[in-house]
Amino acid sequence: MLRKLNILTLDWPLRQERLFPRVQPLIVEIGFGNGDFLIHLAQTRPDCNIIGLEISSQSMDKAEAKIEALGLDNARPIHSRGETALAHLFAPESVREFHINYPDPWFKKKHHRRRFIKRETVDLLTSRLTATGRLLLATDIREYAEMAHGIFAKTPGLSNQFDSPWVNSRTDRFRTKYERKGYREGRRGHFFVYHRNDEPVVHPPLIEELEMPHLFLHSPLRAAEIVDRFQATRRKLGDVHVAIIHAYADAKRDVAVFEVVVEEPTIEQHTMIMLAPRAEAGAYIVRMTSLGQARATLGMHRAVEAVGEWVAGLDAAGMVLERKIRG
Repeated sequence: MLRKLNILTLDWPLRQERLFPRVQPLIVEIGFGNGDFLIHLAQTRPDCNIIGLEISSQSMDKAEAKIEALGLDNARPIHSRGETALAHLFAPESVREFHINYPDPWFKKKHHRRRFIKRETVDLLTSRLTATGRLLLATDIREYAEMAHGIFAKTPGLSNQFDSPWVNSRTDRFRTKYERKGYREGRRGHFFVYHRNDEPVVHPPLIEELEMPHLFLHSPLRAAEIVDRFQATRRKLGDVHVAIIHAYADAKRDVAVFEVVVEEPTIEQHTMIMLAPRAEAGAYIVRMTSLGQARATLGMHRAVEAVGEWVAGLDAAGMVLERKIRG
């Protein structure tokens, strides 16, 4: 049975040798749906390793079952947002091809910021492509196609394979179930193929995991007293949003845990932060736990600091003693 993979359990950056029997050129499909296109890539490109990114657990289960049933050793699905994988998994110039098939159009104007194709994402895609690598997009929404063309055409490092902004038919393309249904219903596809050219590009740095954050404090309060005073709160710390939503106490061990949601531009994590006693009376350490498989990002550093500062500020005798926190 395939080991389930997600962005929080993989090496940052990705190490092919940990996932595949051979290190080969890498192809990535972002948002693979029922997995048919992913399977097609794996079967027709045995000289490449294929990674599929998806946020639907149901789609992950289906793809994993198909890959296992067919005995494919060059395809692995990963539970991750595309933006997160581009920032944390894929180093610059490491991907031969990106395939993006019928991304969510997010029709409402207030939701346009959620669209996958946007300036910062296309810059990341371009950076992660190898020399002569390709970026392929399919959409059946004309407005989305026009938006994508406007971004692609202004992207140094990308060249259009076609003489027109896009084409409405590709004889060499594998048609997914969704695509065939769209054509029957009169929805034409808009197909883009861009390749990496010789123009230099800025490479947004790969975001790697930091050392574990710790904060040491003194408080005369016991863990149960601290939890009794707890009120849910949200904090905006630069471009990081930290929501501290619940607190629980183990009075016997004098331990408290705080449930937090940490939203960063590239990743969201839902985990627990622990307040645990040290040997000296009134001394505590605030640190991450393994619950939720959280990774030590800048946002998690700020979340640990936010919890520690709140606890220290509950009593006039409380104080932060030491921080091992990235600013």
